[in-house]
Amino acid sequence: MNIVELTTYSNNTYVQIATLMQQLSERCVFTEENLKATIEDRNCHLYVVQENDRIIGCATLCVFHSPTGAKASIEDVVVLSDYRGQHLGKQLMEHVLAEAQKLAPIELHLTSNPKRIVANILYQSLGFERKETNCYIMNS
Repeated sequence: MNIVELTTYSNNTYVQIATLMQQLSERCVFTEENLKATIEDRNCHLYVVQENDRIIGCATLCVFHSPTGAKASIEDVVVLSDYRGQHLGKQLMEHVLAEAQKLAPIELHLTSNPKRIVANILYQSLGFERKETNCYIMNS
């Protein structure tokens, strides 16, 4: 297994990541344009877990700045269902956290559906603390 930052776009890459996004959420809106924009954005870092030439997991580190400091959001963390239970999610998250540490000091944000029990246990084991807050979303 190999974890690398995805820096180039290909149709094959799009198809493989589309499969991951479908497993992340049935409501996921994933387009070629979104993937290209993520790869091209210098504040986004899309990390993929590869087995040979097959992408079997991914996570995105999105960095932003506000008046209260540097922050980052970890988004779209998913491993193909056939590969779950092999600690690849943990390895991927440890890689993302190591990359985020290079930007220190930084505040990391991560959300996860409460139904994803194993994922939530993983995030807490890595040091993330559950924050009591309201989470709002607006699509415009």
